[in-house]
Amino acid sequence: MFKEMGRTSQAVLVILCVLRTVKAFEMEIIPAKRIVAQIGDTLILTCNTTGCASPSFSWRTHLDNPLGGKVSNHRTYSTLTMNPVSSVNSHAYLCTVTCDEKEKKEKQVQVEPYSFPSDPIIEIRSSLVAGEPATVICQIPDVYPSNGLEVLLKKDEYVLHEKNFFEDGSTNTETKIVTYTFHPVAEDIGKEITCVARLLIPDMEFEPKERTSSQKLNANFGPQNTIITASPGNSPMEGDSLNLTCVTQSNPPPQIVWNKYSAEESIQHLTNNNVLSIPHVHFNDSGLYICEVINLVTNKIEKATVDIIIQGAPVITKFSIEPSTTVQEGENVSIQCSAESSPPPKIILRRKSDNADMGPDSARSILLPSVTFQNGGDYECIAENKFGNSRSEITLNVKYGPKNTMITVIPTAALKEGETVTMKCTSSGNPAPVISWKKKKATGESEKIFRNATLTIQNLKSQDLGLYECEAYNPFGKEEKSVKLHVQARLEEPDQMIPLIIAFSSVAAVAVPAVAILIYVSRQAKINGSYSLVKALRLKV
Repeated sequence: MFKEMGRTSQAVLVILCVLRTVKAFEMEIIPAKRIVAQIGDTLILTCNTTGCASPSFSWRTHLDNPLGGKVSNHRTYSTLTMNPVSSVNSHAYLCTVTCDEKEKKEKQVQVEPYSFPSDPIIEIRSSLVAGEPATVICQIPDVYPSNGLEVLLKKDEYVLHEKNFFEDGSTNTETKIVTYTFHPVAEDIGKEITCVARLLIPDMEFEPKERTSSQKLNANFGPQNTIITASPGNSPMEGDSLNLTCVTQSNPPPQIVWNKYSAEESIQHLTNNNVLSIPHVHFNDSGLYICEVINLVTNKIEKATVDIIIQGAPVITKFSIEPSTTVQEGENVSIQCSAESSPPPKIILRRKSDNADMGPDSARSILLPSVTFQNGGDYECIAENKFGNSRSEITLNVKYGPKNTMITVIPTAALKEGETVTMKCTSSGNPAPVISWKKKKATGESEKIFRNATLTIQNLKSQDLGLYECEAYNPFGKEEKSVKLHVQARLEEPDQMIPLIIAFSSVAAVAVPAVAILIYVSRQAKINGSYSLVKALRLKV
């Protein structure tokens, strides 16, 4: 009996166990209540049941809009696949489950599509030029919903511009554009323009909610604040090196043109850098130097100037005789001397033979009108200042015909027959005159007898008496002088010599006095009844 009762108890327990394992009809949607989905992604909604052997499923939207997805039913669950998710899937989706056609359950999930797929795109229209307006454009591609979009434009950490689209009612993805115009300055180079886009959707958890893009500014500007520095300074000594550096502010780097202006010339230097170097300066390097800076992007030009004065001892730049260093007597002659230095030099122009200054200080030209042979010789120019002096020499060669022709007879006392007589002819001229001697014949003709300055007659005889002519000649003229040798007859006294009376005369001026003297001597001899020696007369012309 007890055995039967034990079997009955076990059966009851089994029945109770079975009854306890049977679950009630339930359903759920995964994900539950609210889901944020990226537009373009795939979203699967799953409707699960428990406690129902043969459930039936149905999907619909809250307002019976198209599902925008594909339904797939299985034994105990159903899926709604949205591939891809789009803005049309922005609904509350309801899943209805009927169990054995008796019991029905329904749950819903809110699908919130969004699109924030990429970082903003920054564009800066036109080349940035300092001081001129520039426009920054920020594009945020394929945003949804745009009424949650906020955009900031920043320069480094400074907010240039802020814009939101909270009032925007777009129902599809759109590329939103924010523009801003500003005036860049030179100090903006290297700074970053940043576009910050934020998609602010309340109670939605997704990442990223903020996207940024940056672009460095490269503002073109200048040239500006251009200056020239000179090393070792604005007044270097002659022979020193000189470096002129043109300093400017410009982006992109400018083209530099160096110009030099002076009283005499204009020289242009093109360089690929900002330094103009002169290894050894000279006085003619003095002048106004101009650095011209050209920005080919901004099309702007700026100039800076510096006045360079080269200092040093004078340098004689010109010492000349015009029309030539060799001139003919009577020509007009100009002697020119010029020098350069800083400070300006004192110039002394003089003939070396007399050390006489020929002009005032700093004279550039001295005129010798109708030059004479006395003006010939060596001239010197002296230029001096506090740093030293310089001198130069030049020779003026004056060509002229024979002058001051003279005859000298030796001995000058009374001569005796048989003695030696020396006659010397001198004359000045440039070039030196050629001297020749002629003797007058009884016929009146002249016979060339000797070509030298000195004529010597040895063992003087009566046939040597007569008129002797000296001729001085060069290419610029000739001059003649004469001398006459006289002697009278011998006396009867055997021991007395015939005196020689020498009279000298020039052809034009002394002939008459000489003849008068001879007549006088002859008469005296006859009166006295004897001959006497007559002192020779010396004639110097």
